Order: sequence, then structure tokens, then C-alpha cells
Amino acid sequence: MNEEMKKNFQKIANTIRALSMDAVQKANSGHPGLPLGCAEIGAFLYGHVLQYDPKAPLWLGRDRFVLAAGHGSMLLYSCLHLAGYDLSLEDLKNFRQLNSKTPGHPEYEPSCGIEATTGPLGQGVGNAVGMALGMKILSSRFDRKGFPLFTGKVFCLASDGCIMEGATSEASSLAGHWNLDNLVLIYDANQISLDGPLAQSMSENTKMRYLSYGWEVVEMDGYDFDAMEKVFDHANKEQKKPLLIIAHTIIGKGSVHKAGSCKAHGSPLGEEEVKETKKVLHIPEEPFFIPAEVKAFFEKKRKEQRKKREEWEELFTNWKATFPDLLQELEKMQTKKIDPLLIGGLQKHLCTTNISGREASHLALQYISSLVPGIYVGSADLSSSDRCFVDHSPLISSTDFQGRNIKFGVREFGMGTIMNGLAYMGVFRPVCGTFLVFSDYMRNAMRLAALSSIPVIYQLTHDSIFLGEDGPTHQPIEQLAALRAMPNLQVIRPATCWEAHMAWIAALEHRGPTALILSRQALEEIPATHIPFHEGVGRGAYIVKKEKKKAEFTLFASGSELFLALKVAAKLESLQKQVRVVSFPSRDIFEKQDREYQKEILGEGRGICIESSSDWGWYKYLGVDGLFIGMHSFGKSAPPAALAKEFGFTEDQIIQKILKNTLV
Repeated sequence: MNEEMKKNFQKIANTIRALSMDAVQKANSGHPGLPLGCAEIGAFLYGHVLQYDPKAPLWLGRDRFVLAAGHGSMLLYSCLHLAGYDLSLEDLKNFRQLNSKTPGHPEYEPSCGIEATTGPLGQGVGNAVGMALGMKILSSRFDRKGFPLFTGKVFCLASDGCIMEGATSEASSLAGHWNLDNLVLIYDANQISLDGPLAQSMSENTKMRYLSYGWEVVEMDGYDFDAMEKVFDHANKEQKKPLLIIAHTIIGKGSVHKAGSCKAHGSPLGEEEVKETKKVLHIPEEPFFIPAEVKAFFEKKRKEQRKKREEWEELFTNWKATFPDLLQELEKMQTKKIDPLLIGGLQKHLCTTNISGREASHLALQYISSLVPGIYVGSADLSSSDRCFVDHSPLISSTDFQGRNIKFGVREFGMGTIMNGLAYMGVFRPVCGTFLVFSDYMRNAMRLAALSSIPVIYQLTHDSIFLGEDGPTHQPIEQLAALRAMPNLQVIRPATCWEAHMAWIAALEHRGPTALILSRQALEEIPATHIPFHEGVGRGAYIVKKEKKKAEFTLFASGSELFLALKVAAKLESLQKQVRVVSFPSRDIFEKQDREYQKEILGEGRGICIESSSDWGWYKYLGVDGLFIGMHSFGKSAPPAALAKEFGFTEDQIIQKILKNTLV
């Protein structure tokens, strides 16, 4: 690399430092250490390596960059602003302020160049693995000889904290297993964590660990532009495996008194320190100053990037004319609308009596996957049990990405982060399965899916104590309540095969993620649930048995307990009681209904909920005089019938509780 180019990149790097210091200082909050320490890497990525066009940020052929170490968000925001994305200087000045485009940690906004929501360390690595997997799938599915459309790479910058997180290990292991040669992970190896020197908490040989995963590993000085050019040119031209670049850096580099110290990690440098640092680095003292040379560099860069994108678009146009069938398939993957045939098919053809919730969902998945080409399915080593797979489709492997089934092994958290990465691509509808009790392992990935409003569907089976003999370690109690507490996660617990099929329509219509809560045991089919989607499951709750006169009791139930509620209602009516029964598959959907509908469904009878889980949230519908019949302890290892009697889920026990607690 010639000296002039090095000077350009160094000036860009120091501009990134200045913008980052100023934004953190103005907010009086933030993490300046990583932006200062990785400024040269950011400058080189956006100034030389990445293929992008800020004026066409959703361009399918682009490279992706994920900042896994999301606390260093000002590095990303500074780079995106300089590169010409829709992040203004005013946006940088509003760093960490209410409703700004520059929150403390990056939040998914691809129109601004932010490819993933990151911050909880490690998950960005999994997202990058998912994106790289997605690019391999798209290439395998749509690239043809002479038409290399999906050859872009995914670059990810990770910190020491990311490398320590278990989710990174799970995702990195899978990246090696799939031999994702389009993935580049840059490790900001500054030997400092937030609490102090890394040596206080970690002494592993990271290079050997990644070699054992099947990665290629190189090391470089994070400030040597010649070394960067060599390493990244190798990645672009000769990469044969996922690549880990161990970049030796100094946290807070440039800071006069705090460089190399954890003091630079998570708090502003201070006005005097910023002033001294700028002086040493020959940066003008003026806040948010951008040199004219840097502006000119990126103006030229944008023209080059636009030309590359236009060349790709020309290739894409020729591909469309040559392969109209493939174009139709790709457009179907990109559309967000539900095929009308899908709703009609689910309502007419698939309902089977007396099968488990997991099996009902499996049947629906087969039909849906035939009409929704973006459906890709994975399970955490439980596909034979959670029934989360596409029949007659092969597995994805390191040599064949044509299949639509993914085996994640026992890696729930890694699975969640990777499926988020697939969803961030904008063309996939990922579906992943495990037992409901194990949703705890991937809960934070589910949370980021909800925060990002990406359409991941979770098939969570073995939904209650009635899974039986596996016992309390496998019997979920609080998990259903915990998932219901998560904003924007649509939770649906169907009571019948029909409701399970309708739940899939709700999942495909929802803008964010959906958790399908499914039974292991067979469900009794209830004819009253066989109503159109927008009259039943699509309302969140609906009446399956109406009272003849004014209701004295309104029984609410979901899942397998709905049939039990109907039997209890029949016995109460034999005692001359007036009873309404409401199927309540989704509180999230019910909350979106108008107030009049809600009042109509809840009625005036005494509210009683029968559900084999925690009572959290139910009293909103039951009222202060309501009665919850459910679980207040962990389960036990026993056959389902014995558990029903032990925990009060028999008709006679429920009748006794209702009558005993009835107000006179």
C-alpha cells in the first residue's frame, strides 16, 4: 500500500476517534475504548474492504458487517456517517438520546446500514454466522454459471467479551462444521475487559480453539495497514474456511492517560482527556469536526461503490430474464404477504383428530413449507421429538446447502442467534424447535428477535407437567409466563389440532417472532374450535361454549386444559350452574382486539382459569375474585394421570375448588 493511502486511512481513523470521543462526551455516557482501539480497522473496512452502497442499503448483493461488540456502537455510527448512510452529524450528536437513530447499542435498521441488534455480547457472532449461512443458501439456490449473485461476505467485529460468551462458542462451532468460507470474524484482542485485565478471567488459547472448530486463523497488528491489506485481500480472494482474524489492539488507543486500561472501556474520557488526546493526535479541537480530505475520500468511494452495485444490478437483470422461474421463487421469498391458498388449505385439509400439538404443528409445517419457500427449519438435537423438520427435504451440510433442515445439535442459544441472523437477511422465515423448558437457554436471543421485530417462529413442545415421567427438570412451569411477559413476542398455546393450524396463520401474519407452545400428549379435538381464523385464534380468545342464561362462571383455558374445562363446565351445568367456556390461545392477540370485543368475551361471570402453568398475568382477566387453577410448584416424575390427580387437574378436584371458593 502506498504512503498516500496509508495517510488517508489514518486520517479517517482519527476522525472516527474524534467523532466517537465527542459523541460519548456530549452524552456523558458510552464506551469510547473500542471505537478508539479499532478505529483503523473501521476505517479500512468501510474505506477499502466492504462492498456496499449507502444509497441502496438493502441491495441483496452487499457484504454485511455486524458489530458484535455493540457497546462500541460509536465506531459503527461514525463509519456509517462517513460512508454516507442515512445517519447525519446531528444523529451522532444525539448519541444515546431519546428516540435518536444512535442508541447506546446498535438496533436493527438496515436502511441505515445497521444489520443486527447487538449488545448482549456474543449474539452478534451468531447473527453473522446466520447471515453467512443465509448467503450460502441463496448462492446454492439461485446462483448459476455466469451469474455469481450471492457471493458477498459477512464481516463481524467481536470483543474479548464476545469470545468468552458461550453463544459465540456454539455459533463458531457450527460455522466450522458448515465450513462457511464467506465469514470473517475480527477479534479485537486488546487484553482488557470491563472489569480489568483479561488475564484475571481468561487464559485459553483462542487461536487453538478456533483451529479445532475448523477455522483458519491469522493474527495481525490492528494498526498496520499493510498487514490489513494482506489479510483482507486473502479473505476476498483465497478464503476456504471461516476466518478468524486476531487483531492485536490497544483499548482506547490515542487517549493520553487511559489507553490500554479498563478506564477507557465503559465511561467518557472526560473533557480534559479528550482535549489532550486530540492535541496529541493533531485533531482540531472543534467538536464533531470532519476534515475535508475525509469527506472527499468518501465522496469518491461512494461513486466506486455505486458503480459496483450497478454492475451487480445489470447482472441481476440478465439473470431475471434468463431464469424467470428462479426469479419467481426469489420474489416469493421476499414477499411478506400470505398466499390465500395457505389459509384455505389449513382450514380445509389438515385437521386430524386426537393428535398431539407438536404433531399438529408438524403437519401444518409440511403444507406451509410447500407454499412459503423462505421457510427454513432447525432443531436443537430434538427434531424427532419436537417434530420440527420438513419431511422429504435434506439436511444442510458443508457440501450441500440445498436442504431446508438444519441440525443445530444441543446448542439452543447458538440456534437462536443463528436463526436471528437468517431472519435479518430479509428473505427467510426461520423456524426452530426445542422443548418449552429449554427456551430458557435461548431466551435472550428470542428477546433480541422481539426487539428487532424479525419473524422467527419457535416450535416449543412438551408444554406442561403432562409430558410425564421425565419429571420436573423437563416440565415447564414459569416458562410460559416468562415468554408472555416479553414485548412483541407473540405467544400462542393451541388447544386442538385445528387451533395449532390456525396458530401458524397468526405466526406468518405477525411482524415479529412467535412462540408456538405445543403439547407432547394427544389433544382431544373440539368441534367448537373449528371456526375461521379471524373468528377464533385470530382474535386471541373466543367462546367455545356459551351459557344459556346469565353466566355464573366463565372458564378460561388454553392448550390441553381446554377439553378439561369443557368437562368441568358440563358437570357444573349438571349442578344447575350457568357456565361459559373461553378458549384463550393467545393473550398477545387478545390484547390487540377492541375493548368491546374483550368485554364481550370476558363476560360478567366469575372468572376461573385452568392452565397447567404459573398464574402470572391471569388475574387481569379473572378480577380480584377470580380463581386460578394451575401450578404453584415444580412438577414430579410420574405418569400424566397420576400428575393430574397430584396437582388438582381432575374434574372432581376442580369442581370442589370452584364450589368451595364460590362467594355467597
